[in-house]
Amino acid sequence: MKTTETWLLLIVSLPTNSATARMRIWRSLKTIGCGALRDGAYLLPLREEQERHLHELAAETQREGGSARVLTVLSQSKQEHAEFRDLFSRSEAWAQFGVELSTAHRALAAQPPTDINRAMRKLRREYEAIAAIDYFPGPASAAALAAWKDYLHAAESLLSPGEPSAAARQIELLDPADFQGRRWATRRHLWVDRVASAWLIRRFIDRKAKFLWLKSPDDCPKNALGFDFDGAAFSHVGERVTFEVLLASFGLEGDHALMRLGAMVHALDVGGVFIPEAAGFEAALSGMRQAAADDDQLLAAMSAILDALYAHFATNASPQ
Repeated sequence: MKTTETWLLLIVSLPTNSATARMRIWRSLKTIGCGALRDGAYLLPLREEQERHLHELAAETQREGGSARVLTVLSQSKQEHAEFRDLFSRSEAWAQFGVELSTAHRALAAQPPTDINRAMRKLRREYEAIAAIDYFPGPASAAALAAWKDYLHAAESLLSPGEPSAAARQIELLDPADFQGRRWATRRHLWVDRVASAWLIRRFIDRKAKFLWLKSPDDCPKNALGFDFDGAAFSHVGERVTFEVLLASFGLEGDHALMRLGAMVHALDVGGVFIPEAAGFEAALSGMRQAAADDDQLLAAMSAILDALYAHFATNASPQ
């Protein structure tokens, strides 16, 4: 449905008898990133999700006593098309985010883990909110993504020393039957990629897996399968995080729900495409991490959440 010349146009007259409804609808227009042609005329690029949002807003407006109509319109010239696209420039938003990100980056070294986690959640929400409505990404969004990845890497290095670097190698396809009842080892104080990978191992690869939580990667026994640290049997490869490497290694990439989970883990670990469920998962993990007595308890608690997310993605998954 994506085109470069066709647009969605919402013509709306907001209800006059309810200031609350007017404000709610106006905020919704802002949240989904509508471009204002004039008062009461709002534009979006023609895409399936945006069309659904506008029809929902139109229906809500009508229920509240206003009037609304969703139309499709064509740019009449290249100049008009360029003018329409300019309505969706997020350069200013990315610049403001960059300033906030730079300030947060400088403050990292002096912050305790709880403050780092809080700042990460806040900044992630802001990053994802802008990315979700950046319909025509350009240099500003690319620069913001690079800065965001730098910040995440610095924060994770403080929260989880020993964060792996990406290797450049081919991923070998392995038979799960050769990996049963094994000991698996990763860095302690589990975070996104490690807790999700441990869940994946026990749920889909080695149901009798036993885990060791290492103070340092150097403590990994020779007979244990390490994951998510430099030199481990399974860790980052190219653009893939450890969870995605495990999917590829054990032939699990045909499972669309696991692939959606992989995209969520990727986005949280190194940045990437906006996944709506990511923020909730990260918040739950942050809270569980503070409440759990140890990593075994943390894995047990987060496994229930990952099971639920897997079921959610399985119900709603479609081939990518």
